[in-house]
Amino acid sequence: MSRSDANSLKIFAGRGMGALAGRICEHLDLPMGQATTEQFPDGELLVKLEEDVRGRDCYVVLSTCDPVNTNLMELLIYIDCLKRASANRITAVLPYFGYARQDRKDTGRTPITAKLVANIITTAGANRVLAMDLHAAQIQGFFDIPMDHLSAAPVFVQALSEMREEYGELVVCSPDVGNVKMANTYAQLLGGELAIIDKRRTSGSEVTLANLIGSVQDRAVLMMDDMIATGGTVCEAARLVKARGATHVIVAATHGVLVGLASQRLAEAPIDRVLITNTIPDDARLDPVRGKLSELCVSGLLGDAIHRIHHNQSVSALFRGRGAAKR
Repeated sequence: MSRSDANSLKIFAGRGMGALAGRICEHLDLPMGQATTEQFPDGELLVKLEEDVRGRDCYVVLSTCDPVNTNLMELLIYIDCLKRASANRITAVLPYFGYARQDRKDTGRTPITAKLVANIITTAGANRVLAMDLHAAQIQGFFDIPMDHLSAAPVFVQALSEMREEYGELVVCSPDVGNVKMANTYAQLLGGELAIIDKRRTSGSEVTLANLIGSVQDRAVLMMDDMIATGGTVCEAARLVKARGATHVIVAATHGVLVGLASQRLAEAPIDRVLITNTIPDDARLDPVRGKLSELCVSGLLGDAIHRIHHNQSVSALFRGRGAAKR
């Protein structure tokens, strides 16, 4: 970037996001914005900027992952701090957007928390939001400020294309009917066929994978989703396709949430490779599955989007000819 960009564009990292934000800054040839977040003994947070941001275009990189409420509060305090320091424009960069699964009232007397979070971020003073692979695309409309929604598809397509020689003919399998659109997009991008698993929920915590629509016999199977949380569905789906003759199973997801026993389940399931991105910081939750795990970096995509936003250029142009998976 030019010297004027280096002076006017500042990228700050929330706690735990230093590695990803640092790689974004390297991609843009920029120094990291200097700030500190301090947590007091009673749990309160204080964000202090260590440099002048008056009149500058500022970006805060912070995934609202576990601990969700603490990270969300840090983001809000960061935005308020930048606003009171007279930043010209504040963009919340949310590689992973927490509360995204609470996007509608599926039963009576429940909140739409994704909308509430959007309102809070806007009220705190953000001028724009940049996020990657939202669990539900309609969350874009929850924000009353500009919201750019990126897809990690270019990163996955490049990695998976390099694996084609190793795994041969590929079938993209949707582990449930709700994910068919994304699976079909990846099948087209990778030149593979499509299969669908019919998932039936038997109770609030149990599902039964009954029917497989399509053939996986003697083929490698890719299961693609926006996130892996408990890992239960994808592990049962892997067992089903292996029983139907699949040669290999590759599981890929943008967000490796991996709560509870998810990593152990993935390690024990008949899965050959697990691909995730670095939208959520690496920590001990990944240890049981590291032998199968490949972590892809999305810093280039985020950096290019930040560059385009800073220069008032089209963000959607990033995906022309590169693929963008739609939900």
